[in-house]
Amino acid sequence: MPLDHLDVRRAFEEDEFFPLFQPLVKLSNGRLAGFEALARWNHARLGAISPDAFIPIVQKSGYINALTRKLLEKTFAAAPLLPAGLRLSINLSPLQVMDETLPGQIAAVAERGGFSLDRLTVEMTEGALLNHLSCAEAVAGTLKDLHCRLSLDNFGAGHSSLIHLHALPFDEVKIDRSLIHAMTHSRASRTIVAAIFALGRDLGLETVAEGVETAEEEGILSEMQCDTAQGWYFGKPAAAAEIPRMVSAAPPGASWELEEQNVMTAAV
Repeated sequence: MPLDHLDVRRAFEEDEFFPLFQPLVKLSNGRLAGFEALARWNHARLGAISPDAFIPIVQKSGYINALTRKLLEKTFAAAPLLPAGLRLSINLSPLQVMDETLPGQIAAVAERGGFSLDRLTVEMTEGALLNHLSCAEAVAGTLKDLHCRLSLDNFGAGHSSLIHLHALPFDEVKIDRSLIHAMTHSRASRTIVAAIFALGRDLGLETVAEGVETAEEEGILSEMQCDTAQGWYFGKPAAAAEIPRMVSAAPPGASWELEEQNVMTAAV
């Protein structure tokens, strides 16, 4: 039976939505930079449901801002488990890029949770900007006024445009996992990834690679001087209660040290 708005409403009533946390690692020194908070749904009858399956239904049902608020509340509640200097990162859905009230909602949740927004990175997907750039500019400007960092997510996934990097005040660009996987067997993909990193450096943007799964991928990214990476190679998404363990654990081939400067991140 397909999911519908009644399932979504019941999920809120039963508190079935929650975040998982995946580590982000500085490749230059192996230090932990922070965590991305990823939306999850544990359905009472169907069990775990993929975000790719439930986010469109939540959007269509008109509950996407409610989902973001719920996840932010739980994410900010986990912040005391994070050592000072780690960052959190969240995703905005395409619909939220058009909602100029959203930054105020984020600020309100952060204030209630005692969380400083200069520790938050907000990710916008490239596809969401294609037809809504003017709205995105307004939302992005307000988020920057709140001292949030901005990330251009899924760069290289098929809709890439340099106008997005020029038009909005991004702090980082996040390379899509499809390019990261392809670069190990495709010279063209490796060249594209290297060009993105060079562009990021020229523009003063931090570069982040997502979906890193192997030592080979990590090695190539390190050679290309990618700033930060995340993926199963460094750690699978885990519950908030696992944050202390992830902070103290060592990643493959690196000493897991905390980043000393204030650079924190979470995602929907």
